[in-house]
Amino acid sequence: MNQRNIALRDLDEERTLFGSLDRNLHLLRKLYRIEAVSRGGSVRLSGEIDAIDDAARVIEQALDRIRNGRSPDEDEIEKIFRKGSIEPTQATPIGENGHVLRSPVEPRTPNQAKYLKAIKESVVTFGLGPAGTGKSFLAVAMAVAYLRSGLYRRIVLCRPAVEAGESLGFLPGDLAAKINPYLRPLYDALNELLPRGQLKRYIEEDVIEILPLAYMRGRTLDHAVIILDEAQNCTNTQMKMALTRLGNHSKMIVTGDLSQVDLPGSKPSGLHIARRILAGIDHVTFVNLSRSDIVRHPVVAEIVRAYGREEEIGRQGQLRHQDDEAPGDHEGDADQNGRRARSDSHPR
Repeated sequence: MNQRNIALRDLDEERTLFGSLDRNLHLLRKLYRIEAVSRGGSVRLSGEIDAIDDAARVIEQALDRIRNGRSPDEDEIEKIFRKGSIEPTQATPIGENGHVLRSPVEPRTPNQAKYLKAIKESVVTFGLGPAGTGKSFLAVAMAVAYLRSGLYRRIVLCRPAVEAGESLGFLPGDLAAKINPYLRPLYDALNELLPRGQLKRYIEEDVIEILPLAYMRGRTLDHAVIILDEAQNCTNTQMKMALTRLGNHSKMIVTGDLSQVDLPGSKPSGLHIARRILAGIDHVTFVNLSRSDIVRHPVVAEIVRAYGREEEIGRQGQLRHQDDEAPGDHEGDADQNGRRARSDSHPR
């Protein structure tokens, strides 16, 4: 097994480097899949040569900062360790709060650019629009960029487990197998943005957590990017519960399409209510994407447009029907057989 030793100057340097209870030493082991032991004034690294090289590089970067008198805290050291565990991307750097955020994707439309800007500048961002506008994918891409930059420690993605107008019945398997169909779109986005092995490792270590909305209750999510997807299928109670999970140094992105609500019966969408009552709150931003922002196959835009026309015709027909049924439009009330009574002004 390959080994490397890195000398430390004193015990204070070791404490600054690895934090209380060796928190960042444990993190180093998990991120780089190596053995790391701090003893006798040095750090001994053991494992694959590439992993040792990567771990040694971030340790040296952290030590440079400590020895230059900057006195970094545990969180700053953690960010240094996390940055080195991810391969650099080739995307354009975007400044945020003095940090460099490298996004793995670029917006294709002005509204998408507005959406990404809102995510960077707001604590809670709502991305609303039809299918194919990139709401979910861009949210996941930004969350991955934040994780890579070290600005946030984890990603939490959730969806309400609501069936789209059909009953799937009994689903076999354990809990993970049962909820997987509902969460598959989030896995698909992550698979496009992260290498398969790295994604698997992040999920195993809870760096990335994907779960149904019901499992969010009672939690406080600190240092996380939280994505609530398909939020149009949240009830008002669920929406309030989800939004109040936001913890210290966290960011939330809520996506949804109000034209595709699958809630049973006549339950109102919690997303619709949130748009009405949260507008104007500081650090909460709503961005509306439209059919012109659809970036899937061009036929998708035509399909969305056709359904929009049909729904508008239906609404107009319903309004005409209500006008026809308005009181005072008939000569008299109908009897139980549907015949109209004669007006008193026309006696027999």
